[in-house]
Amino acid sequence: MSLPELRGVVDAWAEQYSALGQIPWISHVEIFENRGQMMGASNPHPHCQIWANATVPNLPTRELASVREYHAERHSCLLCDYLKLELQLNVRVVCQNDAFAVLVPFWAVWPFESLVLSKRHIASIDQLNGEERDLLADIMRRITIRYDNLFETAFPYSMGFHQKPTDGGAYEEGHFHAHYFPPLLRSETIQKFMVGYELLGSPQRDVTPESAANRLMEAGEIHYLDRA
Repeated sequence: MSLPELRGVVDAWAEQYSALGQIPWISHVEIFENRGQMMGASNPHPHCQIWANATVPNLPTRELASVREYHAERHSCLLCDYLKLELQLNVRVVCQNDAFAVLVPFWAVWPFESLVLSKRHIASIDQLNGEERDLLADIMRRITIRYDNLFETAFPYSMGFHQKPTDGGAYEEGHFHAHYFPPLLRSETIQKFMVGYELLGSPQRDVTPESAANRLMEAGEIHYLDRA
């Protein structure tokens, strides 16, 4: 998709987040996308979904508890501070623009998992200004092209945004971000599975976050199909 087309998608996400969040019984709006049959996508064309819940799901609840605890202790935003450290180190950063950065977090479990962080502290997608919406479209295009280039295939993944709940709380500690969870390990046919000890004990990392970030960074921003 072109950047203007992607900007239209970002605008639709922001509009739907606001509209659904204004419904009195909706406490959380989850915007996400499953790409590829490997991730259970039933339709071959790119598409996303939005689920609006009466309760806040488990993972966002855990994230909010962490950022609130950090803010109470240090009077600062956990993800703002984390992003500052990652940009200073510059060993797990994949790409960035003026408004967003993509990095492989040090806690990554999936081989090429990545985190998209807004550089400005905002809590939800509807708080992005016009330029930032363009730059969100830009950064998503850049990371997904890198995924496709990595093994020269339509790279499967699950992607989703985490942002403040819509239950009326302030959630000033929350920081708008997106997770990419892709399952491919060493090629377009070799998938990372979590079974046995990984399900019952602890996930095992097949590649280091640093090497994953470096490979994604080197994958480049010209799509492999357009390299002729």
